[in-house]
Formats: sequence, C-alpha cells, structure tokens
Amino acid sequence: MIIAALSALCAALAAAAAAQYRARRKLERDIRYIADKLNETAADGSAQKILLHTDLTALRDLLTGINLLQEERQRESAGYARTGMAMRRMLSNISHDLRTPLTVISGYVEMMTHRSDISPDERAVLMGKLSAKVREVIGMINAFFDLARLESGDKELPLSRVRLDEVCRRNILAFYDVLTDNGFDVEIDIPDEPIHVLANEEALDRVLNNLISNAIRYGGDGRMLGLAVRVDDEAACVDVTDRGKGIQEAHQDHIFERLYTLEDSRNRKYQGSGLGLTITKRLVELMHGSISVASKPWERTTFTVRLKRMNQGGGQA
Repeated sequence: MIIAALSALCAALAAAAAAQYRARRKLERDIRYIADKLNETAADGSAQKILLHTDLTALRDLLTGINLLQEERQRESAGYARTGMAMRRMLSNISHDLRTPLTVISGYVEMMTHRSDISPDERAVLMGKLSAKVREVIGMINAFFDLARLESGDKELPLSRVRLDEVCRRNILAFYDVLTDNGFDVEIDIPDEPIHVLANEEALDRVLNNLISNAIRYGGDGRMLGLAVRVDDEAACVDVTDRGKGIQEAHQDHIFERLYTLEDSRNRKYQGSGLGLTITKRLVELMHGSISVASKPWERTTFTVRLKRMNQGGGQA
C-alpha cells in the first residue's frame, strides 16, 4: 500500500512538474512573442495592438497596458504628422505673404532709384505706397512673434475685473469713420448696466479689434456689422456679426489654426497674415474664455467670445 501510494504521489508530482514546465515554456513563448512584436513596431514605426490569448491575469494586464501605450503612441504619431503638415503649410504661407509685399517694395525702390524723370509729386506717392508696404511687412513679422510668445508662454497676461460694456463701446467707436464711409448698417446691442468680466483689458481690446476688422474685411460685401453683448449667470458673451460671404462649414473647424486662410484671403482684396484669428483664440484662452463661429453665407456670420462674469464685489458671478 505504501509503495503504491508513493508511486501515485511520484506520478502526481511528475505530472505537476511537467505541467509547470509546459506552462513556463508557454509563458516564455508568449513573452518572446510580445517582445518580438514590440521590436517590430519600434522598427517600422507602427503602433499596432498586440493580440494574444492567455489565461494568466497578470499577462492580460500587461498586454492591456502595452496596448494602451500603443494607442497613445498612435495618437502622438498622428499629432506629429498633423503638426508637420501644418508647419509646411505655415512656411509656405509665410513665404507667400512676405514675398508679395517685399516684391512690391523692391519694385518701388528700383523705380525711384533708376528713373530720373519722376516728378516730386509722383515720388511722394511712391514713398507713401512704399511706407504702407513696409508697415504691412512689419505687421506680419510682429504677428509671427506675438503668436510665438503666446504659444511659448513667455507673454504674461495678468487678469483683472474689466468693464466689458465699456471696452465694446470703445472698440466699435474706433471703427465709426470706416463704417460710415463705407455705408455699413451698424447694429449695436450693449446693455446699459455695467458688465464685469475676468479679462486683460489690452488683450480684450486686441480681440475685439481683430474680430471687427475681420468682419469689415471679409464680410464687408454684406454692408452690415453687428456688436452685441449677452449675459447669463456665469458668463458674458460678445457677438461680432456680419452678413458677408461667410465661412463654409468645411472651413469652420480650421479657421483658428495657424496661417489657415481661405482661398479668397490669398487675393489682394482679402490680404492678411492668416494669424489674426489664431492670436485672437490664444488671447481668449489665456483669459480663461472661449471663442466660436457660426456662419450661414450671405445671411449671418457670428464670432462669439465667452468670458467669465465677475460680480460687483470682484468675485466670479
């Protein structure tokens, strides 16, 4: 009996050892498979998931973690690709936007240098045009630097309690002559009571200036400009509206990107740096606000800036 029992025990131990050996060999193969797949993805730059059937909970957890990292890598890779395309487009647009006025400047300089028959009046006109083009180039370069500072975090933007209604009135009055000279129908809807928001007054001036300028430049064919201020329990909104050619739906998600310009903005009539809306969006975000656009061509295009309200005591509403 004892011998039989010992034999059975030895057989059981041998079977257990064999099972452990097979399990260890399978685990080694699975780990080698995972390692080989990771080496493959590292070599070819892909981020494919690793699929493996296993009964080991620890190994399944490891695969889940690896696949989550692979997904994150894939997202980052796609982000890098988009950034690369954006950078190439940005460099192309910068080249175009700077080359055009610089070519004109070169032409004016050549004309004034080599033509001896230019009258004083003609020279004065050329100098005026030359000065305007130089200011255009300086404005573009300043816009590039401003955006770089905003995105690098070098530009400090202290926030305080600002009278939104006063800032809006001041900015629309600054365009009064341009609007009246061009026959615009101006619709202003600003409440009489004070409206305080958390903002930086200088940045808010620039935001409104950019939006009103864009409405005149790109929506001027509609000969209408609207400025309205709305409030709710937590925020105050500024709507800048025009009835021009608008923005097609396919472009609305991209117009705040760096140097993203519609085709019409590449002709002389609509010339711009392509950075105005990007800078506007960055400034609004630094004021803890948001900006959006809604457009129905030739009917209504509205840019809306939303900022946090502040109560009379200085706290948030």
